[in-house]
Amino acid sequence: MQEQTFQESMADWLRHAPYLTLSLVLHVIAIAIFLLMPPTLIAQEKKALTMAPVEEEVIIEEPEEPKEEPKEEEPEEPILQEVEISEPEVTEEENFEETEIESSFESNQWNVAVGLGGGATGKFSKRGDGRGKLGVGRGRDTAQAIEFGLEWLKAHQDDDGKWDADDFMKHDYDGELCDGEGNPVHDVGLTGLALLAFLGDGSTMRSGPYKNVVKKAVGWLRREQDPNTGLFGTNTSHDFLYDHAIAALAMVEAYGLSDSTLLRKYAQKGINYLESHRNPYMVWRYQARNNDNDSSVTGWCVMAYKSAQDFNLKVNAQAMKLCSTWFDSVTDTTSGRCGYSKRGEISSRHPGDHSTRFPPQRGEALTAVGLLSRFFLGENPEDNPIMTAAANTILSKPPIWDKKAGDIDHYYWYYATYALYQMGGRHWKEWSKKLTKAVVKTQRKDGNFKGSWDPAGAWGEDGGRVYSTAILVLTLEAYYRYTRVFVR
Repeated sequence: MQEQTFQESMADWLRHAPYLTLSLVLHVIAIAIFLLMPPTLIAQEKKALTMAPVEEEVIIEEPEEPKEEPKEEEPEEPILQEVEISEPEVTEEENFEETEIESSFESNQWNVAVGLGGGATGKFSKRGDGRGKLGVGRGRDTAQAIEFGLEWLKAHQDDDGKWDADDFMKHDYDGELCDGEGNPVHDVGLTGLALLAFLGDGSTMRSGPYKNVVKKAVGWLRREQDPNTGLFGTNTSHDFLYDHAIAALAMVEAYGLSDSTLLRKYAQKGINYLESHRNPYMVWRYQARNNDNDSSVTGWCVMAYKSAQDFNLKVNAQAMKLCSTWFDSVTDTTSGRCGYSKRGEISSRHPGDHSTRFPPQRGEALTAVGLLSRFFLGENPEDNPIMTAAANTILSKPPIWDKKAGDIDHYYWYYATYALYQMGGRHWKEWSKKLTKAVVKTQRKDGNFKGSWDPAGAWGEDGGRVYSTAILVLTLEAYYRYTRVFVR
């Protein structure tokens, strides 16, 4: 057999592999074309290949709809009668427990704001250690009388916090039971009055020897307040506004002096109710907005409003101006004597023999109300001679404990004492001497009565022994309860 040459072997192999042949042919043609291309064209192609970007996967996201900016609400003008303050709920079990402070005059965080604390000035700056300063010399008896009075009130407070006008003697266990029942419709006012006596001595919900007494009384008043109207108690008695105004004043002081944000809304609502009750373009009396006004109710309302201002609550400033207008309209320009509902009118009395047993002309209760109100409305005796005339008229009828003559009027003595303390000078010096004899010397010191005063005054039948004791303790606290508005 004849041996094949190399060429013949390749040809025979290619015949059996047509696809390989086709591929080889195509590659040879491509190489030939490339070799025949102009050099410039090769360079351009190479550059184009080098610069070509690498395509990345494009993720298409749907555009978000633009969010609408929240529209700013136009501030509403505050409505005094509908003040709502968002605060944490307080349960009965919490019993208003707050941060303890050893002394109510050691926390500069709030003392400075209201004129309290070491070296500060303000209406309340003498409370706390005031009774201690009285306990020297002739003031010792006054200081002791205040302490005995507070102890009697503490012993006759109910467990729920109130003072019971007609059943307070249930706390007397041994010996003769106290007499002197009052009218139970005034429990709210009496509790407010007693609470003011403990606050006036320097105790608050945070501190002081009577801290727990204060906390219980505040808790009871809070529960007695209508959450919608702000009224403390009910309006069932014709003179219920006295009780509400006194309770509102007490709640305002408890809030401010204790620096308790928990109490702010209760204090504010109490003031709001007074504003809703006030007569349009004038002041207050028993019924709401019936255009009937009197100086007696208005005096308590002035004190409540002024204290509310001191503690930065919302108060209608126009109402304060109208109070000044009212007292001007019912005050005699010569004697400074203030009338009840009109110029020259004396204090009111109950129907029957009340005015015979307690002749209103033997005192100057409304003149004292008007004079004290003027001080806290910002008037100055140096600019208004009517105030000095009023002080002279009051001084002409000093406090005398004479049951037969019907001279006893604890309400008059309370307002006159504070008014003449503000006057200072000879007016205060002469009055305070008579006050010691009439009040300090007549305090009961026997058995269950110890520390109390007999309800022998003009309004004793209404408030009873609780009233007479609370208001006379407050009267003796005039030495330090408020500082003098004007130093002369």
